Amino acid sequence: MKPFALHSASLMALLILLTVSLGCTGPLLTGMYLLGYADTPAESKALKGKNVVVVCRPLVEQQYSSMNASKLISREVAKRLRQNVSRIKVVDSQKVDEWLDANASDDYAEIGRAFNADMVVGIDLFGFSIYQGQTLYRGTANYEIKVVDCKTGDVVFNKPSVQSAWPPNTGVPTSDKQEAQFRRQYIGKLADEISRTFHSHDHRTSFAADAAAFD
Repeated sequence: MKPFALHSASLMALLILLTVSLGCTGPLLTGMYLLGYADTPAESKALKGKNVVVVCRPLVEQQYSSMNASKLISREVAKRLRQNVSRIKVVDSQKVDEWLDANASDDYAEIGRAFNADMVVGIDLFGFSIYQGQTLYRGTANYEIKVVDCKTGDVVFNKPSVQSAWPPNTGVPTSDKQEAQFRRQYIGKLADEISRTFHSHDHRTSFAADAAAFD
């Protein structure tokens, strides 16, 4: 066993003893977080070490209202994957957008092969809105995530029918901030949510999400 692993294991044992003796879980949870045990694992590791294209496409009936949002989602997800997935290479989103503007293809494998990619992260956007009525902002989206192997065309990972809402429990008065600011915030939160499918993360990142919307 490596020295660090042994040291970590010893600390964990001490924390467990503290938990038993004190009759509470606080010290254990704190220690687990500090030692990296509180991470929620990735749902898919298909992107590790791969050359990846990220594409978000709205359905036909959503294209006019959500096209700009879908491009921004692609860019933000690509940025987060680049930052958090080990040894990944992500094709520049602007180049992908330019290719999509010049080509009518909606075949994920074809899009990926145009950039010599290994995998495509395809985000099918079924709905996107930042309003709850006329006086409140509340971001909502309905999407599906696919990872497509560009060589075979096979779907190697699928996360169907995800419902997103932010803030999760309340709306933000439109008088509190500009529409562009809230849209930018929600797209960032949505990109966080999507990208976490492919990398481990602190499960506490979703806590206090309502409060963050009022910043």
